[in-house]
Amino acid sequence: MSGKDSGFRIRVERPLHEQFLQVCRSNDRPAAQVLREFMRDYVARNADEAERTLESKSANQATK
Repeated sequence: MSGKDSGFRIRVERPLHEQFLQVCRSNDRPAAQVLREFMRDYVARNADEAERTLESKSANQATK
C-alpha cells in the first residue's frame, strides 16, 4: 500500500457493492481512489463541526 498505513474492512449489501464497482469501472477509477476522495471531502465538509462538538464536550466535562 504505497504510503498508506491503515485500512478498512466494511460490510455492505452485495448489490450496492457490485453497483459501486461497476460505476467505478465505467468511470475508469479504482474503487479505493473513489472512497479516499469521498473521505477527504467528508472530512473537509464536517471537520469544523466535529471540532466544535469535541470542544463543547471537553468544556462540559471540565465544569463537572
